[in-house]
Amino acid sequence: MSDAGIGGFSSALLDQVSGTSTEPVHARFHGSISTDLPRSNPQVARTGFAGWRNKDRKATIFGRSLWDIDPYTYLGLRVKSDGRKYFVNIQTESIVYTDLHQHRLHTRKPGEWETVLINFNAFVRTNYGEVVEPQSEILRQKVRTVGISLTDRVPGPFDLAISRIWASNRLNDSECFEDQNREDLIKAGRPEKALQ
Repeated sequence: MSDAGIGGFSSALLDQVSGTSTEPVHARFHGSISTDLPRSNPQVARTGFAGWRNKDRKATIFGRSLWDIDPYTYLGLRVKSDGRKYFVNIQTESIVYTDLHQHRLHTRKPGEWETVLINFNAFVRTNYGEVVEPQSEILRQKVRTVGISLTDRVPGPFDLAISRIWASNRLNDSECFEDQNREDLIKAGRPEKALQ
């Protein structure tokens, strides 16, 4: 999705890329951000965004199929960034359908694969891009979607590769870092729950 849905001129694609000897299989989120306003729709006052999220999971005989991430501490992402300011978004089965829990996707090595872990407690509840008060914790037993957005409103191309997204309790890769601006690395591991 992008502001093209409201008449803007940004473009966004999400492509599957086959693996090679040097690259894992991954999704490529890419396109171009434009902050130009549509002349035909003067009600649109702001453009310059793009994003994606997973499709809703198929319903079961027990109702909507959701993820239960309550036993886990972190959301893990294996990404190769272009250095732009992306956000990770989690949507739950909350009372307010348009609420998103967001956290900045901080990367340290643009152009290289790296693993980032974000503590679920660090996400901030937002609605239409604005922080919502009072804040509330993520409904961890009822996660609907996970996605990534780019809302920095900087015109030009963007390119982010994502090879994995998962829920975990510990880092199990010496290249991982917790996205809390902490320098310490947590080693050892526990089975991870893939968000697929």
